[in-house]
Amino acid sequence: MLKSSLITLGLCLAGAASASAHVTLEKAEAPAGKAYKAILRVGHGCDGKPTTKFRVQIPEGILSVKPMPKAGWTIEKATGKYAKADPLYGKPVAEGITELVWSGGSLADDEYDEFIFRGVVANELAAGTKVYLPVVQECTDGAAERWIDIPAAGKTSDDYEAPAPFFEVIEQPHS
Repeated sequence: MLKSSLITLGLCLAGAASASAHVTLEKAEAPAGKAYKAILRVGHGCDGKPTTKFRVQIPEGILSVKPMPKAGWTIEKATGKYAKADPLYGKPVAEGITELVWSGGSLADDEYDEFIFRGVVANELAAGTKVYLPVVQECTDGAAERWIDIPAAGKTSDDYEAPAPFFEVIEQPHS
């Protein structure tokens, strides 16, 4: 009896852990005006189904985005105009990549992977600014996980079931 209760408890805890798993960023901070390597960590598929597409929205203030290729996956780069131009290396940048989409691969529900891109954090982003990268994880049979919740004023990511991954802008280190 005790053994079956422990097994049941273990299965319940394992289910709770997978339900609360999120897409996260490896580095929680990035200095304004510097390059940032965004490593998005994905710990599972969608309720037992493998991930076949991974979409990341690139917010304003992240410039000169370059995705890292992944074996077995193709990358689409959607571009668009920014609401305002940000200077980058002395020149105004008014448009760039607004979304990255990795597709064609397969990440099983019981496997872990990372999706990586590099970008420059605009100098104009103040220290303390949280930069959110909404992610949609598409799986087979139309299943999806949407990691897109951005906290309202007075809330934190912990208040949401599917928070968007984020990093905080910090001041440039002094040389």
